[in-house]
Amino acid sequence: MRRLRTGKGISQTQLADLAGIDRSYISRLERMIENPSVAILDKISLALDVTTAELFVPPGEEATNPSPLRAGRPRTRSAGSAKVKGV
Repeated sequence: MRRLRTGKGISQTQLADLAGIDRSYISRLERMIENPSVAILDKISLALDVTTAELFVPPGEEATNPSPLRAGRPRTRSAGSAKVKGV
């Protein structure tokens, strides 16, 4: 799944948004920690514009691990870091 996602230049966050599932769940799927339902596989395949069967195709022997996308995960501001106007 990661190979297909990164090949299309889609981040985990973007895939999660497109599929309507949590980004951390995408991460756990890619690390093979979770076992998805058929419904989740359908959502992911639609978001990636591939058939569900393509999610099960193992990479060839010459395939290398995909590199992380350049932007990485977006950073979020902590609640205490917001600036208050006039202070």
